[in-house]
Amino acid sequence: MTETAGFWLPVVWALLAATAIFLYVCLDGFDLGIGILFLKEKDHDHRNLMVNTVAPVWDGNETWMIFGGAALYGVFPVAYGTILPALYLPILFMLLALILRGVSFEFRFKSESPMSQFFWDTSFCGGSIVAAFMQGVILGTLVQGIKVENNVFVGSSFDWLTPFALFCGLAVVIGYALLGATWLLWRCEGELHDAMRRISFVLGGLMLATIALVSIWTPMLHTTYMQHWLDMPQFALVAPVPVAVLVLAAALFLGLRNPRSHLLPFIATLGLFFLCFSGLGINVWPYIVPPTITIWQASSPPESQTFLLVGTMFLLPLILSYTAYSYYVFRGKMSAGHHYH
Repeated sequence: MTETAGFWLPVVWALLAATAIFLYVCLDGFDLGIGILFLKEKDHDHRNLMVNTVAPVWDGNETWMIFGGAALYGVFPVAYGTILPALYLPILFMLLALILRGVSFEFRFKSESPMSQFFWDTSFCGGSIVAAFMQGVILGTLVQGIKVENNVFVGSSFDWLTPFALFCGLAVVIGYALLGATWLLWRCEGELHDAMRRISFVLGGLMLATIALVSIWTPMLHTTYMQHWLDMPQFALVAPVPVAVLVLAAALFLGLRNPRSHLLPFIATLGLFFLCFSGLGINVWPYIVPPTITIWQASSPPESQTFLLVGTMFLLPLILSYTAYSYYVFRGKMSAGHHYH
């Protein structure tokens, strides 16, 4: 019984942590994307409208990041102890950028002079870009692998400064910008709507190019990744992903070409994020610290995982409920034309 629990509990927790991270990417992704696009809009009223589309819900989006981090700390302590030393700097830069972004979000509405408004708008945009870029760098560093000996990180604090990790950072910035643009395409009308439709064409093409390059680059990083593309049964899971990417790409651009289509581009972009996330998950499975430490090697005792899982059974529905409620209230207020600042 203990052996069965020792096998399945890490799998359950890995799926829960991956789901939390993906929900964060979806919910905070378009939020960060709006910040990335912020300075492109010169009209101050358009900028206010852009932030008004996320003002009621953006505070709770980071909850899923915290949940994922807590799962890593409590359930996979070995991974926590090796990943954090390898990624101290990008994680620190990301957190500082998120703090700057939060402060700028609040103070831009209280500033009165044009110079002050420009400063806070620039800070909001810069914080969004840096946070998104560092998230991509963190992901790229994990995928390319962390130097570990005897379950201890033995690399340098600057191992994340590699072409692959930096390119992943750029790819996430482009992807979040597309997510933000398609969100605004859905939620806004008039000149801002038309501008987001135009820029979504460019961002969509750039995102597909980065997906293609990362898909080619990733299997070359480690032989285990290449095996996942060539060996059964992993090949059966990976093979449909490129086809699904092409289908969603077609849906994205068809939606952008149709002036009456407002929601389809956003849904297609979310689908592309899901395929990228699941494709990377299939590549690295079952490693939580590629390419050396598996989820079973990194996990805490089954008793600890069971205890945390019981608490999660109460916590997770609560988080889902208030997230769903905030978006439900937000939808009603936006439909009524309510502005928050």
